[in-house]
Amino acid sequence: MALEGLREGLAQLGYHEGQDISFMVEDVQGEVNTLAERAARIVEAKPDLIFTIGTPATTAMKQATTTLPIVFTFVADPLRSGIITSYAPSPSNLTGISSYAGPLSGKRLEVLQEIVPGIKRVLTLVAPQESIAEVSFQSLAEVAPKLGIELLRYDVTSKADIAQRLKDLPEGAVDAIYFVPSNLVLTHLDLLIHKAKEDKIPLCVSEISMVERGALISYGTDLRRLGVQAARLVTKIMKGVKPSEMPVQMPEQLALTVNLATAKAIGLDVPPSILERAERLVE
Repeated sequence: MALEGLREGLAQLGYHEGQDISFMVEDVQGEVNTLAERAARIVEAKPDLIFTIGTPATTAMKQATTTLPIVFTFVADPLRSGIITSYAPSPSNLTGISSYAGPLSGKRLEVLQEIVPGIKRVLTLVAPQESIAEVSFQSLAEVAPKLGIELLRYDVTSKADIAQRLKDLPEGAVDAIYFVPSNLVLTHLDLLIHKAKEDKIPLCVSEISMVERGALISYGTDLRRLGVQAARLVTKIMKGVKPSEMPVQMPEQLALTVNLATAKAIGLDVPPSILERAERLVE
């Protein structure tokens, strides 16, 4: 979705694929173990600019080159993840759009509690090998006690881990599932969606497309919009502006999205306060 947004944004700015610009796309499909090798291969190809999606891919590219310009997006917390040293312009070959998912973790939990006021125990699957998962969980853990919520944390390192943890979880053991950002869990999000519907509990996520896939609610970014926003940074670099001259940006808009079909499937009446604030309702 972010790549689609980038293409859309570039077209709006007068850059058309196959005419003014060409893409070399490396789809990692959630696999982080080969990122260093893939990053080295991309650097060897000497592109004019590198566009990355997500924290792991951006980290790998940062380690692979200090000279080729990099524009990143969907990086939840680039500062705490060590990708940047400041949101302000700084000596670096990177700039981009933070999805703000890490700092928003606590706010998202508040929204979840608003939609289901009685929740007490929330399941979180954390991929500890991905820095953003730890950063996001820390933000979540700071807020949960204040809301009277206990987080049930399981660390996972593979699809098999995720499947086993969900299988071993007895029905009624948790009141909700909370998606902690990571490439691993995102790649296998359908396992969480299935478990949530099976046990008739809400699944709270961080991005609109996940709600379209069947999660109950998201509060955060839209990948397509992030891509469109990143296109403006890309065109500035193509015109000679250096990444070090541009501050890292926040999403221009955050959206509350609710899947009404999922709410019906799990027997949940969505509060009017949520429906009134929702930018999009998926039916």
